[in-house]
Amino acid sequence: MSVPAVLALADGTIFRGQSIGAKGNTTGEVVFNTALTGYQEILTDPSYARQIVTLTCPHIGNTGTTPEDLESPQIYPAGLIIRDLPILASNWPANESLPEFLERGRVVAIAGIDTRKLTRMLREKGAQAGCIMTGEQVDQAAAVKAARKFPGLKGMDLAKVVTAKRSFQWNEGSVWPESGRAPIRSHQRLHVVAYDFGIKRNILRVLADFGCRMSVVPAQTSAEEVQALGPDGVFLSNGPGDPEPCEYAITATRKLLETDLPVFGICLGHQILGLASGARTVKMKFGHHGANHPVQDLDSGRVFITSQNHGFAVDETTLPANVRATHRSLFDGSLQGLAFKDRPAFGFQGHPEASPGPHDLRSLFERFNHLMLRRLQTHLRLAEESARRQAGGR
Repeated sequence: MSVPAVLALADGTIFRGQSIGAKGNTTGEVVFNTALTGYQEILTDPSYARQIVTLTCPHIGNTGTTPEDLESPQIYPAGLIIRDLPILASNWPANESLPEFLERGRVVAIAGIDTRKLTRMLREKGAQAGCIMTGEQVDQAAAVKAARKFPGLKGMDLAKVVTAKRSFQWNEGSVWPESGRAPIRSHQRLHVVAYDFGIKRNILRVLADFGCRMSVVPAQTSAEEVQALGPDGVFLSNGPGDPEPCEYAITATRKLLETDLPVFGICLGHQILGLASGARTVKMKFGHHGANHPVQDLDSGRVFITSQNHGFAVDETTLPANVRATHRSLFDGSLQGLAFKDRPAFGFQGHPEASPGPHDLRSLFERFNHLMLRRLQTHLRLAEESARRQAGGR
């Protein structure tokens, strides 16, 4: 028997539906995601912490859930909103239905509401606080009051909340590797230290596919601790919340930029890279959440269809003289990529590992790989020249 549920927005709007997850109440920033597939990856993306995700695709849950599609060990959004839940999940590897997955993850969710109407409201008014409340006797006034108490994501440092508690190693490649790609021997692997601000497993898998072994470190790890690990490059991961309060990450990145280590940041990592350069970030009206966002490479003019998940952006007008824009959104003109002119560091706002189809943006990982190899070659050449000088002086 279905349990009633309501979604209350801070402006007083009420949507009625049915509970399809855990019982109880939840609050968060209500956003919408336009992807047609990948609901399990969305639910396990730490970048959605403290957000209630509305999926615009009308049928959600028809492929169930499977361990291979997890991007992290748990569900991170504060809640889920969908239009229709199919009666049957049809997918041979699935081991759980979506409601079972949500209930086990203690996530409150609602189905049976007009997600088109909700999405139009969010586009017009911007992302706003909301509350999902379940139960036979739901107090709608209390739900609206709870929504209005949510403080919003501006000023909220969530990277240190979702990060790993301790460092760990990662060497696992893609679950479904590309055919024809030769495996890379372990002794040839480049060493990447990856900051975990809310890192997704597929990022680590792609880096492994490109011949890297990863030391994943907590968000508050200092630059000195990273350098002590002897990396060939540093990766700044995706993550939730406002980047500006992450002063620990900005300070560490600023120090790492003073070295010759290649630095690559995506999503929150891209924003932290921008802040470390002296630029500023802004809160977007409703953010970018989906798998159909056109982004232009400003150097080549090519347009890529990308996966996106962010509510903040680097303000391009505040970039310093030594940093240039490399990519721009064709939806709203916001900055999507940046690169330093005087050091091997660059960032991308979207999620290049979450390919909506073609793997065009894997070239960003190739670029990171190339910068690390070039640094190694430079160090090797300098070592050889030093050895020759020492031999000639004997």
